Amino acid sequence: MRKTGRSGAAAREGAAGRPLWRQGDFAVFWGAQTLSVLGDSFALIALPLLVLEATGSVARMGLLTAAGAAASVLAAVFAGSVADRVDRRRLLITCDLLRMVLYGVIPLVWACFGPRVWLLYTVLPVCEAVGMFFAVGYVTVVRGLVGTGRLTEANGLLNATAAAAGVLGPLCAGLVAAWTGPAAAVAVDAASFAASAGCLRWVRLRPRTGDDTPAPGRGTVRQDLRTGVAFLYRHPLLRSLTALLFGFSFLTLGLNDLVIYHLKHDLGHDDGTVGTVLAAGALGAIAGSLLVARLRRVFGFGAAWIGAVVLCGLTCAGLGRVGSVPAIAVLAAGFLAGVGIAGTCSMSLRQEVTPEHLLGRVTSAYWTLQYAAAPAGAALLTWAAGRWGTTPAALTAGTVCVLIALIALVTPIRRA
Repeated sequence: MRKTGRSGAAAREGAAGRPLWRQGDFAVFWGAQTLSVLGDSFALIALPLLVLEATGSVARMGLLTAAGAAASVLAAVFAGSVADRVDRRRLLITCDLLRMVLYGVIPLVWACFGPRVWLLYTVLPVCEAVGMFFAVGYVTVVRGLVGTGRLTEANGLLNATAAAAGVLGPLCAGLVAAWTGPAAAVAVDAASFAASAGCLRWVRLRPRTGDDTPAPGRGTVRQDLRTGVAFLYRHPLLRSLTALLFGFSFLTLGLNDLVIYHLKHDLGHDDGTVGTVLAAGALGAIAGSLLVARLRRVFGFGAAWIGAVVLCGLTCAGLGRVGSVPAIAVLAAGFLAGVGIAGTCSMSLRQEVTPEHLLGRVTSAYWTLQYAAAPAGAALLTWAAGRWGTTPAALTAGTVCVLIALIALVTPIRRA
């Protein structure tokens, strides 16, 4: 028995020293997550194109997007409770299979009966809700794959490939839609979820032990959300992060729209230029996600997070002042690099300090509080840009972001 224990410890120590991409379970999970994000990216382009093709109405495209977003926010309230009470690997597989079936119905109906726009307004909200369950479940399983010590590294790799898939997905969806029609792009989307589910079937997670086992009994959704909020409130570092990220999300959620408005309205560029700038921004997100583990290891959590928020503030402030496309692309890449660093740091810390049996509920509470006012902030930012111009709107948002970083210096974040 003793020999087995030493062998198991040696195996774990060896695994801990290997690059994560060489650890089988993480590598398979990494591939599955990339496929899942790629599928989401296909849907982001293919479904609005189907609406436009069938109706010719931009307003109905926006209505479809709004319906999906509302369903996602509503699902976030329930997702944490479910993730803490079921087998998480099975939850992820179930979410992928459901999206495979739902998205697969669309091209089938289009081929047999012609366009049925009402189907899109039924399928997309359900798929967005299922996607939120997948997202919360995904956050809760990473620690079970790599342990606590390598969470930042693992999250950095996952976020980097998610950013890359977020660039390639719309590009590939556009090409497929141009060649064979948007319905075929939705079929590829469904196939990506089938492949993701197949990969997850082979992933093994470490079992929950000791205090990490779920508590018996069932609470209401309201009680579960209060449990998550209470944990965040009692933890000084998470409490500070949640409060500051509430303000940061309020200020920056609409920045993507601001960049598009600046390029098209202020500078008179076409859609191709907008796509190029946004792709350059995604490269910044990839770079930040790949660098975050090293930055946190060298400088510590507090300095890495605060520095990333300062970078976001400075680049945001400059976006409305520059008039050349390369300069805007560089600033967009810098902003998203900062978002990648700060976001990965905060997610990893939350995974490190939250007991396993609470991780789903705490994640739901954290996301709900962080983004509670962000839609209103996005509307306010774009309204301000339309009324007073891009320059003062971007400068104000960037300046307040830097102020948020300065406030962090007098909170537990600095000492983390």
